[in-house]
Amino acid sequence: MSFFKKIFSSEKKETLDKGLEKSKTSFFGKLSKAVAGKSKVDDEVLDNLEEVLVSSDVGVNTTLKIIERIEERVSKDKYLGTDELNVILREEIAGLLSETNVGEETEFNIPQANKPHVIMVVGVNGVGKTTTIGKLAYQFKKQGLNVVLGAADTFRAAAIDQLQVWADRVGVPLVKQSMGSDPASVAFDTLKSAVSQNADVVIIDTAGRLHNKINLMNELTKVKRVMQKVVDHSPHDVLLVLDGSTGQNAFEQAKQFTSATEVTSLAVTKLDGTAKGGVVIGISDQFKIPVKYIGVGEGIEDLQVFNKFEFVDSFFK
Repeated sequence: MSFFKKIFSSEKKETLDKGLEKSKTSFFGKLSKAVAGKSKVDDEVLDNLEEVLVSSDVGVNTTLKIIERIEERVSKDKYLGTDELNVILREEIAGLLSETNVGEETEFNIPQANKPHVIMVVGVNGVGKTTTIGKLAYQFKKQGLNVVLGAADTFRAAAIDQLQVWADRVGVPLVKQSMGSDPASVAFDTLKSAVSQNADVVIIDTAGRLHNKINLMNELTKVKRVMQKVVDHSPHDVLLVLDGSTGQNAFEQAKQFTSATEVTSLAVTKLDGTAKGGVVIGISDQFKIPVKYIGVGEGIEDLQVFNKFEFVDSFFK
């Protein structure tokens, strides 16, 4: 189909293919069983396919949409062989994701309208938030941008220390205070520092607690309000980091955070270590929030801009 044209470099594509290997192997293992002994796509195959998609963490609502699309193809074409199912799935999932504007970027770009461009990063502890911030800082710096980090997760000393390690590794400044400091104060100092240094990008870490949604909402609202005293309309992007290896739990976290604060983009991490890569398809479809980045390995280069065409192409390769 015209959907699938080469966009990524071969090296980047190879990393994506490798990162999705476990998900792909698991999915096609289940798919083979679902169509075993069948020559055409009938009701039984569709029922089995529905089970495969749900168990691959695509999500119930997105699975039903995909099944509906395939049913339309079956009724229109009258006869579809099971050997064509892979191609049909690939086309229909790409078509579904193409109905939104998610995942069309190929590079780590920032809008030129805002300087500095302020990204506030949210997400529960353990999802790869700090690592994502470090890798993002690396990618932006590689493009020649002036990057400043802010350690506003003052709830855990380890969070500040981890961010310092990444700041040192990438070679960018980190604004921090002691553990227990007011996160809004850290955010304020970070933006002040960024403005004085004529920074292009500011990335601010925030506390990853969901045990009390009201407190989280109040804290994030306060951080935003203080930011806007220094840089108009900041943060320009609220990036929610989700651990892809948690499957349906990632959906739940997305629901919780989107109800606690205004999330404008998503990063899905740890896809290389899991067979639950289908979660990216479901999250892309279900939330009206773009998946901007995906983590497909532990290396510093292994955070990629999410491109839906390349993702679906690798998943069904």
